[in-house]
Amino acid sequence: MAMWLHELSVGDWFQVGNNSPFEIVAIDLRAETVEVQYFDGTVAEIDFDSWIELAATPAAPPEDWSGAVDMERDVYLDVARPSHWDNPLDHVEL
Repeated sequence: MAMWLHELSVGDWFQVGNNSPFEIVAIDLRAETVEVQYFDGTVAEIDFDSWIELAATPAAPPEDWSGAVDMERDVYLDVARPSHWDNPLDHVEL
């Protein structure tokens, strides 16, 4: 197995130039492909030879996780903390 392949792991993020970053979601050794998912949810399969030609560099994962999820930021912020997560002591009558 090629040494560069040992450096790849599912969950790693990469970027090619100034293009959108992408995450490795699968590595298929039999088919010799790397499956990646872009922030917007698009999935692509890249063969090993093309991967080497990409010259992808490691990238930080996006801070905003909502890219692949079809939700507006306002929507998931509203449901991020349900009311039953409130401090129960706030509702105690003294």
